[in-house]
Amino acid sequence: MDVDLFKQEGYSLIGAAFEVYNELGNGFLEEVYQECMERELVIQKIPFSPKTELSIFYKGEPLKKKYIPDLFIYNEIVVELKAVKQLNNELHAQLINYLKITKKRVGYLINFGSPDDLEWKRMIY
Repeated sequence: MDVDLFKQEGYSLIGAAFEVYNELGNGFLEEVYQECMERELVIQKIPFSPKTELSIFYKGEPLKKKYIPDLFIYNEIVVELKAVKQLNNELHAQLINYLKITKKRVGYLINFGSPDDLEWKRMIY
């Protein structure tokens, strides 16, 4: 497993997230952080795609249910934004599912809801 995979890109992402957190703090809805992250990524010239719909297949057939991660950055990193008190195993599993579907190797969970500081987790699949 290559732990350095997209490491610099991840630093840039987390830097943008800290910029948003330092400006807003915690307590807002996830959608507010989504919009602010999109604006900050533009400011920092980090390429991204927001809310890309992902198809899930069963035995070669697409399901009606779609997954929609919050961001793809650099066309390689899946990003899921949260505004909860604390990240948990259910949220980790959600990101793992996104990585499986997209066949991407690196993902980030970023939580703006923690009262103490920005919380984030880098996952390699």
